[in-house]
Amino acid sequence: MAGVGLAAVAAGVGLSLGPAAAADGAGTSLTPDQALTRLQDGNARFVANAQLCAADLNAQRGAVAKGQAPWATIVSCADSRVPPELVFGGLGLGELFITRNAGNLVDTAVLGTIEYGAAVLGSPLIVVLGHSKCGAVAAACDVVVKNATFPGSIGPMIEPIVPAALAVRDKGGDFVDAAVRESAIRTAARLPARSSVVADLVAKGKVKIVSARYDLDSGKVEFLG
Repeated sequence: MAGVGLAAVAAGVGLSLGPAAAADGAGTSLTPDQALTRLQDGNARFVANAQLCAADLNAQRGAVAKGQAPWATIVSCADSRVPPELVFGGLGLGELFITRNAGNLVDTAVLGTIEYGAAVLGSPLIVVLGHSKCGAVAAACDVVVKNATFPGSIGPMIEPIVPAALAVRDKGGDFVDAAVRESAIRTAARLPARSSVVADLVAKGKVKIVSARYDLDSGKVEFLG
């Protein structure tokens, strides 16, 4: 029955579910705002006591083996210091639907992942999570101020960050950090325009999109909007 419900959600935004869909089981009952509050509370726990919360992973593994119902989708940087499950309070299996790459950018693969999480798995919240001292953003800033070039696919990879860096170049303060914030905000804001699937769910109040910045020193996540 739950699989039928998820199929209906997908059908409502023009998707169809094949037999291999990993969405069997009941979807989350959390609203977008409740999911956001859960992330905020989890990060507060992480900041107050940065130890992995006790979790019975064996029991969790069995519980989610036949289906998943994540309550938040996180677009995170691949930086090894920013593991979303830990940053948001030591979360267990089956809670977050995560896609990671250098610079927390949204390409075709990431966009499809976001759509699948929202439309098929019923994840009500999408968070674009940047972080302080991001190397990908710093590289884009070097392109702007130093006309830097990078080998292989690194240059094309960071190109989407360059407009954000240009936008904040003359605002003073920490250039890289300002670009981190601006890039996350722009990436989140563009999602509905890039995806009719996401736009439809947002319009219906089923999905909320926010941007955020994780501070490597304090461990705190600041939600930007």
